[in-house]
Amino acid sequence: MSLEEKFDNAKDKVAGKAKEVEGKVTGDKEREAEGKTQNILGKVKDAITDVKDNVKGTVEGFKNDSEK
Repeated sequence: MSLEEKFDNAKDKVAGKAKEVEGKVTGDKEREAEGKTQNILGKVKDAITDVKDNVKGTVEGFKNDSEK
């Protein structure tokens, strides 16, 4: 996972959590839901990036094994 991807994902999670808390404090259910959605988006992006990295590592491993 690149540093840029980590930063982008963390930004989504932090901003989402802030919106969620703001919505709870102000009683704005729409803002709270928006925050939860953005937080989940950051977590999903993390998971997708992890899967992508794992697949890349597996493919590279197969390449190395086949070269032997």
